[in-house]
Amino acid sequence: MKTICLYFEIHQIIHLKRYRFFDIGRDHYYYDDYENERSITDIAERSYIPALDTLLAMTKEYGKYFKVAFSLSGVGLEQLEMYAPAVIEKLQELNATGCVEFLAEPYSHGLSSLANEESFKEDVKRMQKKIKEMFGKEPKVFRNSSLIYSDEIGAQVAAMGFKGMLTEGAKHVLGWKSPHYLYSCSLNPNLKLLLRDYTLSDDISLRFNNSAWDEYPLFADVYVDKIAKLPEEEQIVNIFMELSALGIYQPLSSNILEFLKAIPACAKAKNITFSTPSEIVKNYKSAANLDVPYPMSWTDEERDVSSWLGNVMQREAFNKLYSVADRVRICTDLRIKQDWDYLQASNNFRFMTTKPMSVGMNRGIYDGPYDAFTNYMNILGDFISRVNSLYPVDMDNEELNSLLTTIKNQDEELALKQKEVTRLQAKVKKLETASGPKAKATPKKTPVKKPVVKAVVVEQIDAVEVKKFEPGVLAAPAMKTAVAKAGALKKPVSRKKSVPEENA
Repeated sequence: MKTICLYFEIHQIIHLKRYRFFDIGRDHYYYDDYENERSITDIAERSYIPALDTLLAMTKEYGKYFKVAFSLSGVGLEQLEMYAPAVIEKLQELNATGCVEFLAEPYSHGLSSLANEESFKEDVKRMQKKIKEMFGKEPKVFRNSSLIYSDEIGAQVAAMGFKGMLTEGAKHVLGWKSPHYLYSCSLNPNLKLLLRDYTLSDDISLRFNNSAWDEYPLFADVYVDKIAKLPEEEQIVNIFMELSALGIYQPLSSNILEFLKAIPACAKAKNITFSTPSEIVKNYKSAANLDVPYPMSWTDEERDVSSWLGNVMQREAFNKLYSVADRVRICTDLRIKQDWDYLQASNNFRFMTTKPMSVGMNRGIYDGPYDAFTNYMNILGDFISRVNSLYPVDMDNEELNSLLTTIKNQDEELALKQKEVTRLQAKVKKLETASGPKAKATPKKTPVKKPVVKAVVVEQIDAVEVKKFEPGVLAAPAMKTAVAKAGALKKPVSRKKSVPEENA
């Protein structure tokens, strides 16, 4: 039986302001707040809210039959929390239906997976924590920025405990193979790979409103028929796109939401189901290992990382940024941490691309790639000088590595202690359940602590009684008096004298 895995990405660009060379060292705020508020509000009104309302209506109409997955970047969530909290409320409503799965991705929506393994791991862990706090669920499937994937990245993701990962069904990687199977990471087969069908995905996200397209206009029944006619053994159809495709790339006037709403009914008629990524990972077997020696992505015709690292400017900015990755990781300055997230965002490097693109790109305040590079490097110069003021450049590698090792050991120790706390909490809960409900215990009065009295023993040595004093029990004058009294005795006597412990 065929199943559709429908997934949407939510990420928001952080717009940088015009920052000149003479601002370096004087101005440490890099963002265009007006443009950030304007753009997120516009996208929320024209895309996110109507699209989420439609998906919510679909879950109510079809119940557990219809399922959908989302991943959100941390920087995108921060913008939504500040300027469009209604979007988060809609996502929480969808979460309450039980028909939604939330995936993990790098908090910054950056390229740390291509540069620094420890920074990548920290980026992902923070996003996992954010999703757990906001939606109460621990993500089990991972989605990298722009679906970037390679064998090495897959091994890192598997080491973090994820069971599955989304990536692109790139033709140069698959060759004759189909994206409609579940695959495994070649370096760690425990990680299952869901491959995007870029043709079916782009039919909706890129071509739906293109009147020059030979399949225009596209209807839901025709679209589902294309899926139904796939070979019987090709059972998994992964349709991945940005949520902003519904309303921004494809305007609401194109009836894109009506098209989406009609898909479940057409799929049900063809005996096609919907599944979340976790369900596919759990219920389907891997067809084969997938070898991806070089990173691939879902961007441009090449489906590689050249959109961000394809020219000298991009690589210079990328290398300069991640040259301070280890220093930023050990710093505790919250402003630097936030700036680090925003400057990592992949769109900063995409604005510098000199590649011809089939899909138009809005560069915002920039006149072109060189302008984007100059502005970013000015900001980066100020940012790096701030980092170096905390951890100087002349700090040798041994000293820095020592700090990093200490932090790593502390993290591992905390993780072990947390596991132990969780285990003990579970044990206590089990014991409480086994013992049954108990009556409310009356509060106990705290007993007044009375001084403990210790005995000082008197015994005879050479016909003279000498007291054995515990250290500090009696002062020197008291000792002399006691010895004098003992000498006055005619015969051996055994006595005890009480001394309060407070004087000890």
